[in-house]
Amino acid sequence: MLYEDRVYGPVEIDATVLLDLMHSAALQRLRGVYQHGITGLLGITNPLSRFEHSVGAMLLVRHLGASEAEQIAALLHDVSHTAFSHVADHVFAGPESYHEAVKAEYVAGTDLPDILARHGHDWHAFLHEDAYPLLEQPAPALCADRVDYFLRDSLDLGLGTPEQVRGAVKRLVVQDGRIMCDDLDTARWMADAYLAAEDASRSNYREAALYELIARAIQLALARGVLAPADLWDTDRAVWDRLAAASDSELQALLGLVSTRTRFEQDAAAPDFWVSLKQRTLDPDVVQGGVAQPLSALDPAFAARRDAYLSAKAGRWPVRVIAAS
Repeated sequence: MLYEDRVYGPVEIDATVLLDLMHSAALQRLRGVYQHGITGLLGITNPLSRFEHSVGAMLLVRHLGASEAEQIAALLHDVSHTAFSHVADHVFAGPESYHEAVKAEYVAGTDLPDILARHGHDWHAFLHEDAYPLLEQPAPALCADRVDYFLRDSLDLGLGTPEQVRGAVKRLVVQDGRIMCDDLDTARWMADAYLAAEDASRSNYREAALYELIARAIQLALARGVLAPADLWDTDRAVWDRLAAASDSELQALLGLVSTRTRFEQDAAAPDFWVSLKQRTLDPDVVQGGVAQPLSALDPAFAARRDAYLSAKAGRWPVRVIAAS
């Protein structure tokens, strides 16, 4: 299959296991699950799907010479995300990302184990992403998951041109089994644009408040039987429509606030709730003369910008919700 990707261009995919997985019901569901959750559904952010990103992560590790197993792991790494993606982390507060905590249970009930078995693979081998070092690394290092969603966000937010994005892919190399960058200027652009993308979306105060509101709506819907837990593994639109169709007045009042017209103010004296902002950055390892060092060690000015960003996003933030009049 010739797959046209907006980051990596046209790519021929001929491995039948990858093609079968891409056409599985489990992966196809991700076409309706947005990277940015509720803000993607509301049109605040581009409706980038988990499917596009999952295929992109697979294409990136493939480009970098990954084994077939790592390509499969990349393709499946987000398959257990619920509707609205990371909103489940707020609904079911726990020590780790919810989709990771339930991945084994979810995958066991899909068509993936049978597909993988037909190709000689045990599905259990793909549950733990940290077994695949090109796919996953602890932040703030480069990895395919982090790089792919950032490059797509940079296009959607106007932080990079298609030429810049494809140029950055060309400067990625593998050393010591990990993804690094072989050009200082490219590493600097990636790191700074990543900060800007996070500030505009995942660590944005308004988005954090909207996530909290939709999480509260889902919690209420689960408590009152409007939603069953299994419903959360539908698409964003399907779950939203179920919520919107409910006759529960308290639930409808909450949903009415999940809107582009709602305003949020920092009011510690009379907050409706408090939120924490995501604190995520990139600090790419840069290879020069065969030696790898993090960008922050090579560029003190960037290190200062990164520290200032992390400091600015720290702590808990009061939110007062102001409904549209």
